[in-house]
Amino acid sequence: MDLDLLVAGARQGRPRAVARLISMVENGSPLLREISAELVKLCAERPERARVIGLTGSPGVGKSTSTAMLVRTFRERGATVGVLAVDPSSPFTGGALLGDRVRMQDHATDSGVFIRSMASRGHLGGLAWAAPQALRVLEAAGCEVILVETVGVGQAEVDIASLADSTIVLLAPGMGDGVQAAKAGILEIADVFVVNKADRDGAQAVVRELRNMIALTERDWRPPIVPTVAARGEGGQDVAEALDRHLAHLRESGDLERRRRARARDEIETIALAALRSRFAHLHGDSRLDALAERVVAAEIDPYGAADELLASLA
Repeated sequence: MDLDLLVAGARQGRPRAVARLISMVENGSPLLREISAELVKLCAERPERARVIGLTGSPGVGKSTSTAMLVRTFRERGATVGVLAVDPSSPFTGGALLGDRVRMQDHATDSGVFIRSMASRGHLGGLAWAAPQALRVLEAAGCEVILVETVGVGQAEVDIASLADSTIVLLAPGMGDGVQAAKAGILEIADVFVVNKADRDGAQAVVRELRNMIALTERDWRPPIVPTVAARGEGGQDVAEALDRHLAHLRESGDLERRRRARARDEIETIALAALRSRFAHLHGDSRLDALAERVVAAEIDPYGAADELLASLA
């Protein structure tokens, strides 16, 4: 399709145009620079920047079900909602079962909701590498709230905190004891804690352990703890109100602009490093690299000096 037609379709919020643009971004289209420039123009036309909310947590805590509950909550408020659900790619086949959207079928026919699944394609941190650009597509298409559901991640995979305005960390009974909670790096990024499956035994113990952990931290914002039963739609309004309070705190403290500047800085850095990587990709088998490797093996030069020589020759 013609890029101008796609951009015009995105401006009108047409799902097919939005989906096509995200696919082009995800696949590294040769038109990526032109697409990015057009998307920035569309975002500039919007009266207010999209609100980005991240959801993360271990596998099985109910991220997809909680996302669907929040979609319903924000739609009841009249907001246009975009969902970016990241699924893991197989390290063996490279394929991915984009199954998160299966749990959101209740919203599939709602014209005010756009749901997109993306494969992580081996990118660590619980996100796909194209997630920042995909967010810009959704914002350009008029999404006022964008929910980003990460891959079920471990303790150290916290990339979502640098991408979202507010980060929800989901927990559930039976996911570990207080020591496990205290050492988990993922808990340190939470702006709101959600204890899902709160109708199960042990939910109050999770809430109590979280309160003890929060009491030991020194932060201007103390993350609220919200019990939910997402499968029954219970607690959605409470989570949304906690997110509203956090957004108000970000605005009052100036952290909202700081977070968004940091997000833009990370995106610029990622694009620049990818460009540098592509320029150095042809070095495997290059005679200059082989000659320097021989000198390192012969102890004629150290690896840092060899790297400096290589960079100087490339410059």
